[in-house]
Amino acid sequence: MTEPSIRGMTVNERLFHFGLVESFDLAVKARDHAGLVEVLLNAQFSKQQAEETAITVLANPAYYGF
Repeated sequence: MTEPSIRGMTVNERLFHFGLVESFDLAVKARDHAGLVEVLLNAQFSKQQAEETAITVLANPAYYGF
């Protein structure tokens, strides 16, 4: 279940809230889809949200600053 205080937060806000920014960055830089999904799940995104976000970010990492 999603923590009520994070509802409406952006991806970046959730990553910061859970201390996952570095893990996210490392997974993107390594082009590690499974690792990226795991980080997003730890940020309390649903499996579907995590998969979709990972696919989107890894399809064009330069767009997201990587």
